[in-house]
Amino acid sequence: MQVMKWSVIALAVAAGTSQMAVASSQSESNGFVEDSSFNIFNRALYFNRDFRNAAPGAQSYVEETGLGIRLLFESGFTQGTVGVGVDAHSLSSIKLDSGRGRHSTGQFGTTGDGRGDDTQTEVGGAIKFRISDTVLKYGNQFVDNPVFSTDDSRILPEVGTGTLLTSNEISGLELTAGRFTALNSQEYTGRDSAGLKEINFLGASYSFTDDFSGAVFASDADDVFKKKYLNLNYNLPLAEDQALNFDFNFYKTDYDKRTYGESGDNKIWSLAAAYSLGAHRLTLAHQRSSGDAGYDYGYDGGGAIYLANSVQMRDFNAKDERSWQARYDLNMATFGIPGLSFMARYVSGSNIDNGPGSDLNRWERNIEGKYVVQEGAAKDLMFRVRQATYRADDGFEGGKLDEVRLIVEYPLSVL
Repeated sequence: MQVMKWSVIALAVAAGTSQMAVASSQSESNGFVEDSSFNIFNRALYFNRDFRNAAPGAQSYVEETGLGIRLLFESGFTQGTVGVGVDAHSLSSIKLDSGRGRHSTGQFGTTGDGRGDDTQTEVGGAIKFRISDTVLKYGNQFVDNPVFSTDDSRILPEVGTGTLLTSNEISGLELTAGRFTALNSQEYTGRDSAGLKEINFLGASYSFTDDFSGAVFASDADDVFKKKYLNLNYNLPLAEDQALNFDFNFYKTDYDKRTYGESGDNKIWSLAAAYSLGAHRLTLAHQRSSGDAGYDYGYDGGGAIYLANSVQMRDFNAKDERSWQARYDLNMATFGIPGLSFMARYVSGSNIDNGPGSDLNRWERNIEGKYVVQEGAAKDLMFRVRQATYRADDGFEGGKLDEVRLIVEYPLSVL
């Protein structure tokens, strides 16, 4: 893994050296202050989940409302051959409504008496360097790639601490390499509250044409697992307002017996086909898992599951599980209401191996409505309502769950 990581670094440096005469992001830098930005992102989230078949005496309902406030500063790079800059953030959560009997939606940390924390704040930053079109960043970061991805499904995101190298020296090709040694969870602000020891990863994404792209990634999480990932995406224009898109995702995971008790592996893939016609989009997807265990993630970030059937409540990633999805999207801009959209999907999973002789089934239905203000003082203010219903055979992953989320987001660009 170490040899492969340094090979990517060497390639990035070589590419940067050979293209010094060509205009690059660094050669066009306006300066540390001139290219800087400061944004405030606000998210309010109401969340309830009803455990319809909770065991006697167990918590059967959670309901909380919170507000997350993110202050995000990104400097430009100093001028010259090597540009230097900094990024900084402040993340704050404010509890608006909760209770001891309704706590545990994943929005707030837990106090000593079993309640949600009233307020929490964490601050962080990173230093960054740029040569040509290659950026090296070290510190606290939000990361989004298939094998290490910080989750952003509650009021605040996860935050990783480590080193990230991103190179775009060759047109259409992006090379990525990273080493992270800490991961802060969404509800706790302490350093490495998610328990990450060390993960190394590298990857490449390439656009072969305007309609065809691919990506390969590999990661090594110390004493936990090793992963390989492949993606192919192809868009086929059919007419002026029609298109067909195919998206294929594949993971191979090898589990370490030091964490899992015995060695094992998992292979999981998904293929989604989406047909777009004007305001309408219909998606059909199939996902299949095989191997000694299901697909595991989270140690490498709660977003490290780039699969078609990873939906609102469940991921359909159990051992030997096969799942199908049907999804419909409607964009109301075509009908004179820009900013308004709807989505409905249904996922059905079967053939789940949950022990000797088991053959379990489950399904999930999601319905979503979203509106984004298009102009005026409230431009980009977003309202979203999401409802989910989940049912599984007795004794498997929650059994019967109902969920509602109401989300309001308001981004403000200050600088």
